[in-house]
Amino acid sequence: MATGTSTIDNYLLGEDTLSTLRVLAQLGVPVKREGARVVIEGVGLTGPNESDSALDVGNSGTLLRLVAGWLAGQDGSSWVLDGDESIRSRPMARVADPLEEMGASFDLQAGGTPPLTVNGASLDAISYGSPVSSAQVKSAVLIAGLSASGPVSVSESPASRDHTERMLAEQGASITVSDQGDRHTVTVEPTSGLTAVDRVIPGDPSSAAFPLVAALLVPGSGVTVENINLNPSRTGLFRILERMGAQITGFSSAAEGEDPLATEIPGTITVKASKLQGVEVEEAEIPSAVDEITLVALAGCFATGQTIVRGAGELRVKETDRIAGVVELLKALGAQIEATDDGFVVEGTGGLRGGTVDSNGDHRLAMLAAVAGVASHTGVTVNNFEAAAVSYPDFASDLASLA
Repeated sequence: MATGTSTIDNYLLGEDTLSTLRVLAQLGVPVKREGARVVIEGVGLTGPNESDSALDVGNSGTLLRLVAGWLAGQDGSSWVLDGDESIRSRPMARVADPLEEMGASFDLQAGGTPPLTVNGASLDAISYGSPVSSAQVKSAVLIAGLSASGPVSVSESPASRDHTERMLAEQGASITVSDQGDRHTVTVEPTSGLTAVDRVIPGDPSSAAFPLVAALLVPGSGVTVENINLNPSRTGLFRILERMGAQITGFSSAAEGEDPLATEIPGTITVKASKLQGVEVEEAEIPSAVDEITLVALAGCFATGQTIVRGAGELRVKETDRIAGVVELLKALGAQIEATDDGFVVEGTGGLRGGTVDSNGDHRLAMLAAVAGVASHTGVTVNNFEAAAVSYPDFASDLASLA
């Protein structure tokens, strides 16, 4: 969306992020990739081309929601967005509602799901109180707000991940952040354009969490991850694990006095095998750990006492129903775990037996099962493990190298 040439280094070569490059190419954005370096010639806020074919987002819900925010502001143009079978079950009304309030229109399927048509329009300013704490919803509205007639605000409780507002601020957008009571509000001013930037992307904490939790659960282990993003909105899992008794060094000090609109925070984190106690995880803790909550369930199996997660209803509308998925998977491996409407309850038994499970096409459940296998008594066979390539294509080889 910027004007000029942007260079992105350490670009993840997962299926979701490669889908992003393909969609940008469909929109007429010149994209050149050399290994993990991507060079993008920006077409500006109003530059995307219409496409004769549907924009295929693959398995990426993030891409689906964010690109909808950009296209919503393209007055008089329309696009069809589609993806794989999983995407066709993802709720889009939560994004379409505020964007339609701004003036765009959407044609959704009967259940409010893709494939969908985005009809761009001249957008109005709004102050939107989001009923869900979702970085994807917030980001779609903020991106649309760049082309609106006035300031656009999104409030939510609790605050969700904040990569978008940090990036927009770095690229010259006028962004303000405020907290009043339990509501976190981000406001963006309309702009004529964004400046191009050169970025080195720090490692993804959601991906790094899997080998780090493996180290936590296997006696005598220790793993250090360098160049990991320690943005406080992404380190919720590590705070939960610390409360469980995990020996973790490197991340806690990163948030002290930190500017909420500063650039991302690369650092180093080390986890060592630890004896764990069960904890209760409440709704306010979920947004900063939403993609890692399944690992809390796994850690709870190896803890002493009960681990309870509440307020995680968002997991039911991910690539799969992750609450049902993690309960089914861990039960098959010998866990004492039960689902609730918005979470689960784990009775810690100190370990897992092992067995055979299926990822059901969910990348995070595939990796969870592999980590469970490393820590289990008899090992785990994971069917449909190739799903891990959606976000972490080198996961199997990385995990093998640690063993």
